[in-house]
Amino acid sequence: MTPDRAGSAYVAVTAAYWAFMLTDGALRMLVLLHFHTLGFSPVELAYLFVLYEIAGVVTNLTAGWIAARFGLTSTLYAGLALQIAALLALAQLDPGWAVGASVIFVMAVQGASGVAKDLAKMSAKSAVKLLAPAEQGGLFRWVAVLTGSKNAVKGLGFLLGAVLLGWIGLSAAVLSMAAVLTVILVLVMSLMPRGLPTGRKDAKFKDVFSKNRDINWLSFARVFLFAARDVWFVVGIPIYFYSVLSDGSEAGNRAAFFIIGSFMALWVILYGGVQASAPRLLNAKSRDEKDMIASAQRWATMLVFVPALLAAIVFATNGPAPWLTICLVVGLLVFGGIFAINSALHSYLILAFSTGKRVTMDVGFYYMANAAGRLLGTVLSGLSYQLGGLPLCLGTAAALLMLSAFGVARLRGAQMQTT
Repeated sequence: MTPDRAGSAYVAVTAAYWAFMLTDGALRMLVLLHFHTLGFSPVELAYLFVLYEIAGVVTNLTAGWIAARFGLTSTLYAGLALQIAALLALAQLDPGWAVGASVIFVMAVQGASGVAKDLAKMSAKSAVKLLAPAEQGGLFRWVAVLTGSKNAVKGLGFLLGAVLLGWIGLSAAVLSMAAVLTVILVLVMSLMPRGLPTGRKDAKFKDVFSKNRDINWLSFARVFLFAARDVWFVVGIPIYFYSVLSDGSEAGNRAAFFIIGSFMALWVILYGGVQASAPRLLNAKSRDEKDMIASAQRWATMLVFVPALLAAIVFATNGPAPWLTICLVVGLLVFGGIFAINSALHSYLILAFSTGKRVTMDVGFYYMANAAGRLLGTVLSGLSYQLGGLPLCLGTAAALLMLSAFGVARLRGAQMQTT
């Protein structure tokens, strides 16, 4: 593919991914806050997202093979179409249903959305490996821009979901998002340049499982990195802030929704901004693979201390206080910045470790680990908050990050393996 066509394809893939992640962030916040106001416990709220994460594990395991077999654009379009169907289905939720029926229905819809997200993610990330310029630092720069901008857009989605819930309600919000996403899908299908791989018939499912030790250890580290984020991000912090900010009235709920949505949006936007800037912050142009691995090991160790310190502060404090809320906001923003560097390094290394022929399967396997981490973090978020409140959520995050750092420490890279 020529550089001009590669650039056009990159823009089209990025636009589709942005549109998807805007609705993905909004949908998560809509579901979380809507069902919290209905009286769901932290564990019950976590259950709503469990099938979403399980679907991500299964999808990533198979999506790499599907893309290798049928082509990257097929899985990208399928992800967008399935998200539209999930949004339309959620609009059918009836407030008169029993709690059990509502939980099962929303879990199923979230499961479909989980499949959709990971089809779109795997397609977009794999396309970058094939489209990025060959000069040193080009791959890191392109994947960092895609991933960082995606997370910034998802952060806006958190704010959008919270605002739409307070403004027009759940049903109207998901219908409006479905309409916008349909327009985006039609435009992307019309404008996508040709040239991305269309699939190969010799792709075998057994090839999904990598024999590369670095890919396997990086995937191990990814499990615990994202579990450490979601153990406080999914249930703990939103519910803690709701308990501090809302007085239980409709106006109080609306104000709390807006503030919580704004914080979650700010966190993810900061995360995305730092991630997109990672190549410049790390001076990637002048560093080889060995240097980047060493950098990943240092940043992984650094991240452990942030949630450990926050857990100790919250544990030592007798109940909520304004200064504690400020401390948590600042501490979690610091966590977000360091987490973003770790995530950007992982996203670069998985593509650096993979080969062009195997890229969709290696990326699929890696994001299966990513989804497994989110699943673990989601379950632990509800459970740890219910058993020990926010201190246990943050303490669990620190323990999980120690495991992630152990995995990163095992990376060697092609240059070190051949010496």
